[in-house]
Amino acid sequence: MKAAIITLGCKVNQYESEAVSGSLARAGYEIVDPDGEADVYIINSCTVTAESDRKTRQTVRRIKRLHPDSVVLLTGCMPQAFPDDAKNLVQADIVTGNKFNYKIPELLENHISGQREFAVEEHKRGEKFNGDTVDSYRERTRATLKIEDGCDRFCAYCIIPYARGRVRSKPMAEIKKEAFAFAENGYKEIVLVGINLSAYGKDCSANIAQAVRTAAEPDGIKRVRLGSLEPDHITDEIIAELKQIPEFCPQFHISLQSGCDATLKRMNRHYSTADYRNLCQKLRAAFDDCTITTDLMTGFPGETREDFETSLAFVKEIGFEKVHVFPYSKRDGTPAAKMPEQIEKAEKERRAKVVIEEAEKIRRNFLETQIGKTLSVLAEEYSKGFCRGYTSNYTPVRVDCPPGKCGELINVIITGVDGDFCVGKTE
Repeated sequence: MKAAIITLGCKVNQYESEAVSGSLARAGYEIVDPDGEADVYIINSCTVTAESDRKTRQTVRRIKRLHPDSVVLLTGCMPQAFPDDAKNLVQADIVTGNKFNYKIPELLENHISGQREFAVEEHKRGEKFNGDTVDSYRERTRATLKIEDGCDRFCAYCIIPYARGRVRSKPMAEIKKEAFAFAENGYKEIVLVGINLSAYGKDCSANIAQAVRTAAEPDGIKRVRLGSLEPDHITDEIIAELKQIPEFCPQFHISLQSGCDATLKRMNRHYSTADYRNLCQKLRAAFDDCTITTDLMTGFPGETREDFETSLAFVKEIGFEKVHVFPYSKRDGTPAAKMPEQIEKAEKERRAKVVIEEAEKIRRNFLETQIGKTLSVLAEEYSKGFCRGYTSNYTPVRVDCPPGKCGELINVIITGVDGDFCVGKTE
């Protein structure tokens, strides 16, 4: 039997698809590319925006149209958050949610042709972290390790706590086992990810720095970096612990969402711009050459022109090394969707464009400050005479070197900037 997996959404979904792939392979399935012919097609969905749901529906219908005799299984966040909508997607032969991803081989084994199956159960407070583990990816240099699931924050615009449940942490022994498996399979770098990653350990006696230290234990692992973080979880103690871990990569993607306190309050975020500013100062003082990147939303309900200008000024003040900017998208089922003073799409997009233009200037200036430095780059891919990879602070670098260097850490002298890449030569 052949199975293909289509993944929509974030790095956590990508990790979970790899876990499903592994469990299916152990059950005797041959994992094939989604563009080919398969007996089973699994769509691992995202539901962060209404557009995400549209893409899920479109993908399910397209796959069933192209492969009418195959079994189509829908899983992930969309059916978990909106089970009734998923049940109405009749092109899916089996519908389940991310809570039961580990049961997918069993669901397929028990499936009777011609009968639809629906297996979605809501997350409950107090449930434990579960799911299969991963020991390899197609990518040979960087491995993603999911250590946390769920979120307790309930930001006004976000559906994810309903799709993922409350914070749950992977036991440290499992992190260690998985990290050693990655090292044995030749990986040099591990990226720790989660739905609310910096809340790791909230439900047990651990913290995110301890997770980093554990992931860095295998000799073969040279780098450990973190996924997206929340600012109010990064304490002085966490900073001090991370500073003592040689393998830790000083790249901090810290969600901002708005640089205006009034907007942050309406968003139900749990910090002020003063808190955020103070954290950035501490991180830059503690880590040499650290980078701070972020997410910023424009046009949240009630955001006035003055609020937007305040937010833009804060972005300029912090000088983020990179900013992911996006217009607010109304999400049914969230408090923000019912808020008054909804902003027109054209104005939200105009504001996003303004921030992007300013953020790109800051980004260019940062890349130019790297010229003349000698940096360690993990070469990840080779194309047209160049290796591409990233420094420990996630600066993208293109270097003229042989393809045999892929998968290795190489010292590169940065000589210039080309687009969003630093360019250099081997030392």
